[in-house]
Amino acid sequence: MKQTLHAVTGAFGYSGKYIAKRLLDRGHEVITLTNSPDRANPFAGRVKPYPFNFDNPQELTQSLRGVSVLYNTYWVRFNHKLFKYADAVRNTERLFEAAKEANVERIVHVSITNPSEHSSLEYFSGKARLERALTELGISHAILRPTVLFGKEDILINNIAWALRRLPVFGVFGDGEYRLQPIYVDDIAALAVEQGAKRDNVTIDAIGPETFTYRELVNVIGETIGKKRRVISVSPAVGYLTGWILGKFVGDVMITREEIKGLMADLLYVDSPPAGTTRLTDWIREHADSLGRKYASELARRKDRTEQYQSN
Repeated sequence: MKQTLHAVTGAFGYSGKYIAKRLLDRGHEVITLTNSPDRANPFAGRVKPYPFNFDNPQELTQSLRGVSVLYNTYWVRFNHKLFKYADAVRNTERLFEAAKEANVERIVHVSITNPSEHSSLEYFSGKARLERALTELGISHAILRPTVLFGKEDILINNIAWALRRLPVFGVFGDGEYRLQPIYVDDIAALAVEQGAKRDNVTIDAIGPETFTYRELVNVIGETIGKKRRVISVSPAVGYLTGWILGKFVGDVMITREEIKGLMADLLYVDSPPAGTTRLTDWIREHADSLGRKYASELARRKDRTEQYQSN
């Protein structure tokens, strides 16, 4: 890949940071578009931040001038008074249009497994709408569809471990037999950078090499960190209420009704070959001593726009 200018959304955050690092390691110049331009720069100033400027399309377009490839990880996990799915969809559509106006050659976009515009779940319908917007844009593109990401800055896997370290039992929604295929964050970064060098339009299920039922995942985490707990089945309503109470305790949103429905509908599973090689079981074993020691807060990351994301 020749050395060119690349733009990564959220390079001071989670997955975007890994993409930016791989691009820098290849000798490319990297900028980031971010809602947190004042967040601590993990790249010692080598990645210049630009605000998203979603409400100023001209400025947004100008920040993308000269960019060869845009890597988009921008999204929100749930509706909140500070951010909403509808805003994320509108903003991403504006980002795509700005990229086209700026003559960006290719967009690598992170979506989700099993998106559908007919879904009653805004996460999945919003992602589907953006996939359609990108395919209709007329720019070379790659769409990556991960399920759950894991890594040092992870939230889901870490917070399952956090709960297992503190609670005598762990409740799964319903029978817990719905499936997940977690992918290591640096594996999806490698895939994104690989796709950034190509120009054919592709959609890839970006899943890891292991498939777990949710119940199996909880048991694996518990056994590996030495906190094996009794796993019990609870109704979705009871599971949500428990998560809501724990969320109030830690000042965060631990789980949403939509996330529970998405899990139980098996939407985080696809029948595709793995795109990543790092096994979650190996990664948990390697990080067993630190995993779940501290709670990883989604809202804290959204509210504090200066501190680096903490490693778990």
